[in-house]
Amino acid sequence: MSSAKPSKTAPDPDLAGLLLAWYDRHARALPWRVSSSDRMHGVVADPYLVWLSEIMLQQTTVQAVKPYFENFATRWPEVTDLAAADTEDVMKAWAGLGYYSRARNLKRCADVVAKDHGGRFPDTEEALRALPGIGPYTAAAIAAIAFNRPAAVVDGNIERVFTRLYEIGTPLPSGKSEIRTAVAKLTPADRPGDFAQALMDLGATICTPKRPACALCPINDTCQARRSGRQEQFPVKPAKKPKPVRLGAAFVAERGDGAVLLVKRPDKGLLGGMSGVPTTNWTVRADGATGAKSAPFPADWLSRGVISHVFTHFELRLEVFHAVVTSTPEFPGWWSETDSLAGEALPTVMKKALGAAFPGMFRKGKT
Repeated sequence: MSSAKPSKTAPDPDLAGLLLAWYDRHARALPWRVSSSDRMHGVVADPYLVWLSEIMLQQTTVQAVKPYFENFATRWPEVTDLAAADTEDVMKAWAGLGYYSRARNLKRCADVVAKDHGGRFPDTEEALRALPGIGPYTAAAIAAIAFNRPAAVVDGNIERVFTRLYEIGTPLPSGKSEIRTAVAKLTPADRPGDFAQALMDLGATICTPKRPACALCPINDTCQARRSGRQEQFPVKPAKKPKPVRLGAAFVAERGDGAVLLVKRPDKGLLGGMSGVPTTNWTVRADGATGAKSAPFPADWLSRGVISHVFTHFELRLEVFHAVVTSTPEFPGWWSETDSLAGEALPTVMKKALGAAFPGMFRKGKT
């Protein structure tokens, strides 16, 4: 499919105005946002809460993020509170949200802001990008939403809106620079943060991936894809490559009193710094050892089946083994009581492994 440049069709000159008027009426109520009534009374967005929400929302849905955000904002209401927190407590609070490098960078960024910036986030894209874990998108979002900078904010929802608006046919991710240029041209000097959030809401609620509600769209008259009836053909994405499958084994050791042996994974790498049961050394690129013979210490290991977990770039299949140990093995880690497991920094794949050994442990209402 060929690419269409935004200059081919002049947009409505008040496109930003139309979107902002729509946003004032239909903005989603989100816990990290300033409400329209508060905005009218001069309340501005808190850079800390904007940053926290944007880091959490990467690769994750709004519904999944809400309880995590509210927990973090309650426990650590200021960036200096987060900086003073124990890293292990932060990882435990993040457990289940996925992409754990985000949690490690979240703590590092809080530390830098507290130590080097006096507890205040810098207000420019360039300075924000110098902070740990903040890339081009997040820097632009914070600059626009928290500091009213006319930054071009482009997330997945905005990509979809603009590829349809201009029928930009360059497949993603190659088309990102073209989209960003188009967004920059339309971003108003006044209320750039609301403009960005209006586009996010438009993509999330109206310009959806399937069956977009074009009749309700405030900018439908300027949308090229709507005119050609090809809305669902945008954005163009390359064909998905099949995910490789990696194999490994996980070992759930149970003490006589029901406590389970947990270990902390290395700080670097996938699931870095998180807790879990001992496993073989699988990686993104290589299988780990399999079978009971690869257990970390001798015990009467019984197979409890195979669990599967899909990461961004591969699928992991772990055969889970369970043993009740009669004597405490000499092995690095700690024993977690059954009623304490829910509070451990366990990623989802480890909860699946424990669930294979103890059916029902991590079903709703159990943790």
